[in-house]
Amino acid sequence: MRELLVTTFLSLDGVMQAPGGPDEDPSGGFGLGGWSFPYFDEEVGAEMEQLMAQPFDLLLGRRTYDIFAGFWPSAPEDETSNPLNAATKYVASRGTPELTWDTSVLLTGDVAEAVTALKETDGPQLQVHGSGDLVQTLLAAGLVDRWHLVIHPVLLGRGRRLFADGTAPVSLELVEGRVTKSGTILATYAPVGDVVVGSFG
Repeated sequence: MRELLVTTFLSLDGVMQAPGGPDEDPSGGFGLGGWSFPYFDEEVGAEMEQLMAQPFDLLLGRRTYDIFAGFWPSAPEDETSNPLNAATKYVASRGTPELTWDTSVLLTGDVAEAVTALKETDGPQLQVHGSGDLVQTLLAAGLVDRWHLVIHPVLLGRGRRLFADGTAPVSLELVEGRVTKSGTILATYAPVGDVVVGSFG
């Protein structure tokens, strides 16, 4: 069984949209693209390099695929671009887009069923980056094995959120966590079952 890891850059109020640059994803009038840049210190860089150092394939939604495919194939070769370009890219899309990035595969039919079948194949870890709509589908189907959240000390107030209304309830266990010098929280969680409720009364 292949592990499915979701990695997402988040603001403290849960926004995941356009962390990498002003023009990355201005949809909905979002004007704060590139908000993660001031907090990308050596520790965050080392964390991402370690993530890319292990064998993996990518599982991406269409919007994130287009953003990645517009940058990484022509990026200078380094510890991040080389693994991303070498990985097989599985793309979830409601349409039939032309996939121009090398070693890209379109998932057809029901996405949850396609990913379930993909997880049962032999191969390396499946990494999801960004891909907010896809993540909601994976969460609802119980397909996420670990969450790798890079939480930045900034409030954005608007933008696409990772855990928006309609998120399937689940309890998480902290597997690993630390805070960098920039105040960025690096936290890895694993789902452990249904939400448990109680009362202090």
